[in-house]
Amino acid sequence: MTREFEPGTRHDIVVGVDGSPASVTALRWALTQARLTGTGIHAVTAWEFPPVWGWGPPAVPYTDIEVTAKEILETALDEAYGDDPGVPLHRSVVAGHPAQVLLDAAREAPLLVVGSRGHGGFAGTLLGSVSQRCAQHARCPVVIVR
Repeated sequence: MTREFEPGTRHDIVVGVDGSPASVTALRWALTQARLTGTGIHAVTAWEFPPVWGWGPPAVPYTDIEVTAKEILETALDEAYGDDPGVPLHRSVVAGHPAQVLLDAAREAPLLVVGSRGHGGFAGTLLGSVSQRCAQHARCPVVIVR
């Protein structure tokens, strides 16, 4: 699986987006930070094939998963920013494990922003596995927004 990102700059704040309320809140926080620091936003959505058991064909075609991920990203951006975010905005939809995709995208970023709880996991936990892994392994500062 490729890990290519749309052109941004290494000065862009990387934000993980999965469509959850926490990721929309993280986008809003990152937008405020970008305005204060004169940087841009690189919004990143990751997707993976669902686990498949057996030898049958996948239930959902590859293109449907990627298209859905793009729709999730656009919906979250519309909800967080509206029509004019006022800062440079770059988007990436990348195949791979969400934590690793974000770590790769933020390799040279000044900041990585994620929500504290995305989709999945157990209700009542403070941090999700993606935010926890990002906090432990990122090369840049990480902000986890509740």
